[in-house]
Amino acid sequence: MTESSIKNTQQTKQEKNSTDKIINVALVDDQQLVRQGIAGLLTLSDDINIIWQAEDGEQAQLKLNEQQPDVLLLDIRMPKLSGIELVKILRSQGNSLPILMLTTFDDSELFMQSLQAGANGFLLKDVSLEKLVNAVKTLAEGGFVAEPVVMKQVNKGFDTSPVLDKLSEKESQVLKLMAGGFSNKEIAASIFLAEGTVKNHVSNILAKLNTRDRTRAVLTALNEGII
Repeated sequence: MTESSIKNTQQTKQEKNSTDKIINVALVDDQQLVRQGIAGLLTLSDDINIIWQAEDGEQAQLKLNEQQPDVLLLDIRMPKLSGIELVKILRSQGNSLPILMLTTFDDSELFMQSLQAGANGFLLKDVSLEKLVNAVKTLAEGGFVAEPVVMKQVNKGFDTSPVLDKLSEKESQVLKLMAGGFSNKEIAASIFLAEGTVKNHVSNILAKLNTRDRTRAVLTALNEGII
């Protein structure tokens, strides 16, 4: 499916579903055939609209300045500016755009780097259409997605003790922002709390999840299905 036919399909979809909630998605991948293949699959869903595509991180930056999608699908390894580097830049700017990382490698280290940078999901490119669409919808609703095979690799190196206590609503909110790679200061500004209060929430989260740092807390939350 060519980019022009994809565009025509999406225009028709928007006309037919003008009153429905459509998830606007942007796709970044340096391999044109792969990028068009993923875009072609996503156009099969009535709930997703591809608003633009880019071939590297630098081009994506320019397009993001013009039009923000609801969800960004981002290849990890690209020339000029990698996916992980782009996530770091966006998060440093305070951009909370949901980002789903796509890769051909089930590499736990890449997953960790993506998570630490502030990505909201990590999937392999050979994923099924149903799983990809569900992942996009999950991110659009504020959720997180992790490839099970990669999570198993990561969990081997971490103490994944059971959750000790239930998180409060505010702690869950803070945890989601932590998973997005935001600092205490940025979290405080986004949910209108004092930075010291956020710091206390983070400490409580680490204690309740029986973890030593923010990355382990997010991993445990993902593994337990909390976020």
